[in-house]
Amino acid sequence: MAEITAAMVGKLREMTNAGLMNCKKALAEADGDLEKAVDILRKKGAATAAKRAARDANEGSVAFACSKDGKNAVLVEVNCETPLVPKNDLFKQFCIEMANAYLENENPDLETQREAIIAKIGENIKIGRVIRWTASEGGVINGYVHHDTRKAVMVEIGATKPETLARPEVLALAKELSIQCVAFPPVATRREEVPADVIKREEDIAREQMSGKPEKVIEGIIKGKLNKFFEGICLVDQLFYKDQNLSCQKYTDSVAKEVGDTLTIRRYSRLAIGEN
Repeated sequence: MAEITAAMVGKLREMTNAGLMNCKKALAEADGDLEKAVDILRKKGAATAAKRAARDANEGSVAFACSKDGKNAVLVEVNCETPLVPKNDLFKQFCIEMANAYLENENPDLETQREAIIAKIGENIKIGRVIRWTASEGGVINGYVHHDTRKAVMVEIGATKPETLARPEVLALAKELSIQCVAFPPVATRREEVPADVIKREEDIAREQMSGKPEKVIEGIIKGKLNKFFEGICLVDQLFYKDQNLSCQKYTDSVAKEVGDTLTIRRYSRLAIGEN
């Protein structure tokens, strides 16, 4: 029976981040063989993961990753059991790794990494929703993860000149609009995307409130109320969080003027823990 030294236990812990007692037991079982001990801990980690799979994982973080050219981007939800885990550095790194994995591959095999993080942290951890984008012709993507890591957004901006897409001002615009969507979640990018029945319901409510007034007056009031409604739910119409005198569209137009091109807010996607 090989002697299990403190140095060996420390080395195995450094390699696996497993607990000291688990490392000592694994080394004893492996008769001092470090590589075999690693395999033993990994197998135990898989068994632990299976036991914990039934436990609810309703907390977590959202990670964002984007290719250097801004052509591909992904939002990945990583769930855990308790609200303290997202503050753990190992979990933070795992989230980044998951986002990069989905950026590189639409359907990566991540079970080994998942089992390993479960063994290290001691909670059920699973990959939740994944939103993966490829920018269409003339588009560039950037995003933002809120400091609490519970919500993140990515936005695609369109330009008419290919050289514009590499401009830092355009990437900054996409990030600023992502921050906008985190702070003031829109329902649609523009008013044409709002379902007709939703608009009709707002019109009906406004019309009922104005009952008894002349029709011309009612129509004018309804128009004003709808504009205010769209200002609240449509990204292009929302007031920009840094300057309440500008809509997000006007802010985009100001950046377009700066770079000498026409810029379009094409789409956004928002992912938040606890929200559908």
